Amino acid sequence: MSPRPRLCRKIAVHPNVVYYKPQGVPLKNLEIEILTLEEWESVRLKGALELSQSEAALRMNTSQSTFQRIYASALKKIAVALTQGKAIQIHT
Repeated sequence: MSPRPRLCRKIAVHPNVVYYKPQGVPLKNLEIEILTLEEWESVRLKGALELSQSEAALRMNTSQSTFQRIYASALKKIAVALTQGKAIQIHT
């Protein structure tokens, strides 16, 4: 029995910038938290555009529970990067 095939999630906009880092520290000296493109899109939709979870999930072509899991993962990675002085890379 094989697992259910993964849905193709919609990413409406691709980021122009793929690295964020603390000022004054060379990137080569930093640990990196990697955000997937899906995680970045969830933050853009819910955080920046202030869409409801259901509307954001609909735009990404995923269920609300899957969207919430993606969004929570993104927020955790961003929080770790900010509190521990890590760089953030958006994996495209």
